[in-house]
Amino acid sequence: MSKTIKVALAGAGAFGIKHLDGIQNIDGVEVVSLISRDLDKTREVADKYGIAHVTTELADSLALPELDAVILCTPTQMHASQTLACLQAGKHVQVEIPLCDVLAEGEEVVRVAEASGLVAMCGHTRRFNPSHQYVHRKIQAGEFNIQQMDVQTYFFRRTNMNALGQPRSWTDHLLWHHAAHTVDLFAYQCGSPIVKANAIQGPIHPTLGIAMDMSIQLKAANGAICTLSLSFNNDGPLGTFFRYIGDTATYIARYDDLFNGKDEKIDVSQVDVSMNGIELQDREFFAAIREGRQPNSSVAGVLACYQVLHQLEQQLA
Repeated sequence: MSKTIKVALAGAGAFGIKHLDGIQNIDGVEVVSLISRDLDKTREVADKYGIAHVTTELADSLALPELDAVILCTPTQMHASQTLACLQAGKHVQVEIPLCDVLAEGEEVVRVAEASGLVAMCGHTRRFNPSHQYVHRKIQAGEFNIQQMDVQTYFFRRTNMNALGQPRSWTDHLLWHHAAHTVDLFAYQCGSPIVKANAIQGPIHPTLGIAMDMSIQLKAANGAICTLSLSFNNDGPLGTFFRYIGDTATYIARYDDLFNGKDEKIDVSQVDVSMNGIELQDREFFAAIREGRQPNSSVAGVLACYQVLHQLEQQLA
């Protein structure tokens, strides 16, 4: 495909805006439609980014004859059904993490995607952050092997608010959303499937109906282990912090930045064409469309993560 890729973006909230910012740096891509639930706020965002078509309905965008692809930054519970709708309309699709919160729905997405021949990708951003790419290349070169990953995913979110401090129309989830990043990354970096997984959780919040604290243990077939702590109760440094403990080094990844075990910063500016993991994720999506191939973090390629999350959900039940 040599022509401009015309894409619709669903979800004009905090994460959708990150995609719009990233796409501005990518040649040969045009956002032609913006979908979100509040039409007035959606128009404000669309005007800022020069997007002509605005709607509250995904179906309206899918009906545009010039549309090639869709990026979904919508509530978790809509991800699988909306991904299916895009594929069934003949559109390439990238859905933000998580692919699903019910395993059977994710499996259906994979089946339909494979039958369609379209590019179907899930936004497992950690695969694309320059920090994690740096570690991945060390592993591939045989210079580093993971013995243990210790991961902290911490937020202060005792009410249903998004990253911009705005009320959410849906409830986030530590297991199906935030743990998905680490479960997938651990297996991806180890190059080895997860063979053992355990989880415990704290009390269920009386209003939100979810656990606000969770602990997960993982073991890969090659013997590497991972400990993941998650909380919506943490009133302190926020975000996800990865400590790679290996046979030759220790690395600490904080989103796109990387440090050694002595907290000395490692220059990862030359790892890829950008230091923005979301932009790099989108670049992979559009490159896969142009090259007629499946992307890194295709829906089929990340399904094993959701199988593990399903197993953990059964334990917690």
